Amino acid sequence: MRKEDVFARYSRQIFIEEIGLEGQKKIQAAKVLVIGAGGLGSPVIQYLAAAGVGTLGIADFDEVELHNLNRQVIHHERTVGTSKVKSAVQFVKNLNHQVECIEIEEKINQTNAEYLLRQYDMIIDGSDNFSTRYLVNDTCVKLGKTLVYGSIFGFLGQVAVFNHQGSKNLRDLFPEPPFGEDIPDCDRLGVLGALPGIIGSMMAMQALKLITDLPVNVNQLTLVDTLEWRFQTLDF
Repeated sequence: MRKEDVFARYSRQIFIEEIGLEGQKKIQAAKVLVIGAGGLGSPVIQYLAAAGVGTLGIADFDEVELHNLNRQVIHHERTVGTSKVKSAVQFVKNLNHQVECIEIEEKINQTNAEYLLRQYDMIIDGSDNFSTRYLVNDTCVKLGKTLVYGSIFGFLGQVAVFNHQGSKNLRDLFPEPPFGEDIPDCDRLGVLGALPGIIGSMMAMQALKLITDLPVNVNQLTLVDTLEWRFQTLDF
């Protein structure tokens, strides 16, 4: 992209004093891995691609299903039955062809986690199960990678930045994952589609602030209750 094209496309974020051209250059040089192309991953992928993140890794092993469409807004009816990663990459290409997408059509596990995460500057976890969340957290701690974390359930959401420049991580907040009946299940109990849009957008905002070296709160969990419309932060 020529310099004038960069300005024409990204002028509304370049106009922000704290971003400017230097901040935009940082965004375009960033390499971010998004784990999960579902409810949380959809708005994260959408807004990072729109902002011009240079390299976007997208990891998911699932296919698009009809019931996904109430919240996973980067997918559509024509992609039902196809790979979520391929659907997500096509969405990004249609939105911003300058973004380099890395397709990772596999589950993050003990064997591949360190290899996959090592290649990126920052990790954003939009997974929907505790085993993956704790594996990703532990791998980020081992590799010294900043992790943007989010979770949703019903009307409730959580957002945090873990392991940033020596800050605390998921196990400092929740030392062990829940088991059995303690695990909330969106497939069984549901989620209102706009909630992951809110939480995912907050995750994308934190990621962009981190990329452009703007201050973010660490050692803090943001709780969002969209039913009572309450937002609070807990220090840990």
